[in-house]
Formats: sequence, C-alpha cells, structure tokens
Amino acid sequence: MPITSVEKDPDNLTMTVTAEFGVPLRRLWDAYADPRQLERFWGPPTYPATFVRHDFAEGGRSDYYMTGPEGDKSAGFWEFIRVEELKSFEVRDGFSTDDGTPNDTMPSMRMVFSFEETPNGSRVTTATHFGSADELEQLLAMGMDEGMSQAMGQMDEVLADLASFAVGSGTQTQIISETLVRVSRVIRGSLDQVWRAHHDADLLRRWQLGPDDWRMVTCEVAEDVGDTYVFEWETDEGEHRFGFTGELLESASPYREVTTEQMIGTDGPRTTNELTLTPVEGGTLLSILITYPDAELRDQILATGMTDGMEASYARLEEEVLTAV
Repeated sequence: MPITSVEKDPDNLTMTVTAEFGVPLRRLWDAYADPRQLERFWGPPTYPATFVRHDFAEGGRSDYYMTGPEGDKSAGFWEFIRVEELKSFEVRDGFSTDDGTPNDTMPSMRMVFSFEETPNGSRVTTATHFGSADELEQLLAMGMDEGMSQAMGQMDEVLADLASFAVGSGTQTQIISETLVRVSRVIRGSLDQVWRAHHDADLLRRWQLGPDDWRMVTCEVAEDVGDTYVFEWETDEGEHRFGFTGELLESASPYREVTTEQMIGTDGPRTTNELTLTPVEGGTLLSILITYPDAELRDQILATGMTDGMEASYARLEEEVLTAV
C-alpha cells in the first residue's frame, strides 16, 4: 500500500493523505496530468472514474464521473486554481449534476496536491480543506477517506505501466461512451511548439496530410472564437478531394480549444472536437475528445481508418516539422 499516513484535523477542517512511490517525480506527476492514467486510479475499484475533460492548467477544468457496479453514475469536477509543474496543483473539487453543472446541494472542497522527490522515488501529499465542520463530517460519513485509500491503492500498477502512455506508443483511440471517443498521443515537442503547429497555416500544410498521396490544398485557420475554418485535401493526381469546415467555439492558448466539424458538401451531422495539450515526459500529450451524435456515426468514422490516418500525420509532424521549429 503506497499510503504512509492519513491525518484528520477537525480543528483546521483538513484531511491529509501522504503516499510514496518508487518512481521518479516526473512519472508520478504525469499520472495526474494524463487523463488516461488518472481515471485508472481516481475512483475506487468498484467505482472507476471516466474523465471527459481534463485541462491540467491554471484556470482549466476537469469533468469526470464514477460508474458503480449497477451502472449508477456519480459526477464530479475540478476547477484548477493553481498549477506549478512538478511541484503542486490546487483544485476546487465538487459534485456535478447529470448535465455537468456544479451540484450546489453538495459541499465542495479545496484540494492541494504537493509533489516531492524522496531517496527512493517520489511522494504526493493530498491536503483536502473543508468549508465547515458539518461538511467534513458529511463527506467522511460518505466514506471519502476510505474511498481515497482504495483509489490510491491502485496507483502502483498504473505507475508500473509506462509503456501504454510513453512517447512512441503511437495514436490511441478509446471509446468513452456511445457518443464520445478520445484520441491520444504524446508528441515529441514542447507545448508551445505543438500548439503553433496546429494553428500556423504554413506548418499545417506540411504535416496534416494523412496518407502519403494526399496534399492539403485549402488551409483557412480560425483565429478567434466564432471564426470558421476550412481544410481541404486532394490526391496528387487531383482525382479525389474532400474537406472539413467548422466553427471555433472555445480557445485557451496554448492548452485547449473546442471546434465543430462537418464534411464539406454534405448536410450530415457534425461532431464537436475538444483539443487539450498537456506537458508530459518526452513531449506534449495531445488529447482530442470527439462527440458524435450517435454510436452509428461513431463506428462509421472509426471504421474508415481514422486512427491510422491521424498517426501518419502526427508522425510527419514530429519528423518533418517539429525538428525544424
């Protein structure tokens, strides 16, 4: 069990949990920064977590839900107050309603996660600050301390599984629900480099190509919220052409943006794409949460070889663009 102590302080309205691991500090930090890893231990074994948003940056937000053995769901959120890379981060942690809005009938907490190196690896100390004695008593009665202990008891296995999350593991596609798919990849480049490569038209034309026999013939980038983007591709012989257009809905440079996407020339349903960039060991974790209107369209798109095409583009981004940026 990695937990070395659990201290409850009713006078100061805090609960502090300390855990130590035999891994480098960077590895432990990344387990919290990467939603693919975080959701493998944030919920207890019988209530695993699913993160549908994870903006690991000051001013960012995370949304998640835990699913019980009977399919029941309990939703929560983090609002990031402060992030100091490899040192600490602070969030407001609370409960959400079914539509994702904060549940004001339930207490929220301030949580501070502090990280430090140890002679044998690294340590994380989680200090939870409650708003009142009643809230502390209510949440402890709900089993918060036991649930956290069970959740952190899963971390050793997650931390040992470096191969699934490290740079070089390629583009991964994860079906979250009937309408949600998460595409993830660690890109060998800094946060600012990867963000620029997604927003500089000259750079986009060099890497966002898909298979080798296609070229980008239209690249109109949306710069401000409300702007429209247009991307079109054509085979080298000019025999085939397709493209996508959409609107920029949200932008928080250099770590998050939300866009819509629809194939040009069709009146079919559109998707919503949430791009999140997070610094991790070896580069920048790129995560795209795609919202489809239904499972049928989700499966149709995945069957086109979307993941392979994205991997070809990301590999080109690393090899031909980021090495020169």
